[in-house]
Amino acid sequence: MASSAQLRLMSDLKSIINEPPEGCSASPMSDENLFVWSATIFGPDETPWEGVVFSLRLTFGDSYPEMPPRVRFTSEMFHPNGRKVLINRANGNSEDAWSPCHNVSTILTSVQSLLTDPNPASPANPEAAQFYQHDIQAYNKRVRCCARRSIESA
Repeated sequence: MASSAQLRLMSDLKSIINEPPEGCSASPMSDENLFVWSATIFGPDETPWEGVVFSLRLTFGDSYPEMPPRVRFTSEMFHPNGRKVLINRANGNSEDAWSPCHNVSTILTSVQSLLTDPNPASPANPEAAQFYQHDIQAYNKRVRCCARRSIESA
């Protein structure tokens, strides 16, 4: 018998296949394990990330959707919020508080918007946050350099 987390993940998979969010895709990494997904996000247009396809890993626990998954970029990244995306469990430092009404599609859309709108007040990468807050041109240059390497290695 499937757990409530497995049932929800099957529902999320069906939803993302039938109505994928723009510029995002995701699916379980294997047929045997619904709890670990790979995802891709296209860098948003008119940002330094434009043209880059990012890879992510989403790891869900048995308490999903009551608790959020762990989300981590597996692609190279220079961003104030780092490669690990912190999804707020209640009301801490992230952009939006976690709610069980979020699903894989809304998670990916939120992560994509974080590329456009970093949160330097809660940096996982203090160097990137400093550049973003105090020298946006240098930040954008560094991001484009990182983006070029990602495009070239694809």
